[in-house]
Amino acid sequence: MPDDDWLRSLRPQPKRVSAEEYEALPEEIARTIEVVDGYVVFCAAPTPEHQRVVRRLTTLVERYAREAMDRGHPCVEVDFDIDLRLRDVPFLNRRPDVVLYQCLDRESREGLRPRHVLLVCEVVSPGSETQDTVDKLGEYARAGIPHYWIVRTGGTGVSVIERYQLDRAAGLYKHVGTFMKEAGGEPKVNEPLPVTITWSELEY
Repeated sequence: MPDDDWLRSLRPQPKRVSAEEYEALPEEIARTIEVVDGYVVFCAAPTPEHQRVVRRLTTLVERYAREAMDRGHPCVEVDFDIDLRLRDVPFLNRRPDVVLYQCLDRESREGLRPRHVLLVCEVVSPGSETQDTVDKLGEYARAGIPHYWIVRTGGTGVSVIERYQLDRAAGLYKHVGTFMKEAGGEPKVNEPLPVTITWSELEY
């Protein structure tokens, strides 16, 4: 190989992070990264608008989750920016914007795994288009998460919600519908539990 070959200027890939090493990190560091195939991916600081949408969407889904439980649905929780371990080796850990999941055993400090998750929502930011619509779409499907929503924002809040449902036989998501604010109305879904999308609640 020639001395001036461009390959010589490339930096070696850093050492992969294991699940054990990640678990040892302080929370203030862990919340700023995701780990994909063992490699650290730094998350850009979210904008205030992004954070408002995440909070409002969490509140909306949580309200309907509580109503479902009042009607006898098994215990569920709704959180944002929480660790979701998709795979142990190579280590794959995401922190979804919003996640609806079966209640965990708090006494055993059980961690969130795909088998617990009913729905993941990712709010698309200017720098996360490929991650949210390609990378995570594939990762969540391969992990067996039954429902995935891609949420897009406009000038005043949420403008579009793309809904995907897992085809378990194929191990891929099937697009099952897109809600658009400009179409008006308050669209409803029945899975993974009944939710009515009230656009005014999802404004900045």
